[in-house]
Amino acid sequence: MEWNDWLLALHVLSAFALAGAIVFFWAVVFALRRAEASEEIASVGRLMPIGTIVVGIGSVGALVFGIWLAIALDGVQVWDGWVIAAIVLWAVAAETGRRSGEAFGEGIKKAALDVAEGRTGPDPEAQALVRSSHALMLHTVATVVVVLILADMIWKPGS
Repeated sequence: MEWNDWLLALHVLSAFALAGAIVFFWAVVFALRRAEASEEIASVGRLMPIGTIVVGIGSVGALVFGIWLAIALDGVQVWDGWVIAAIVLWAVAAETGRRSGEAFGEGIKKAALDVAEGRTGPDPEAQALVRSSHALMLHTVATVVVVLILADMIWKPGS
């Protein structure tokens, strides 16, 4: 295997990690939306750091190895339209994903505080926060943008 083959393998592996983390977060989102009691919300919320680490590794790895590949390969330039589109889309996905995590995190923190203070029943405020349509919309946008990045990588429009 040549060096560029390793770069491509790491780029693709990072993209799989990112996609896997997004699927993981969808499972967490659905579990949070079904949770009633503060204990349930806090319990599901304990899974968030796992997904955050994987999405961080996947997204940074995909970006770094992708740019490295664009520099290393003869037929690809960093300023190619499809490469720039992927970088812009990556930034949009990263920011909407971050905002989504913050929005869901508010409800998880509220539920964890309730549990720490001995309040174990349903908390309408925590439920409303984890069922926020705004947070769901942000996560949906992040997911759609990652799918657009994948389509951009496969079909390389304009190349």
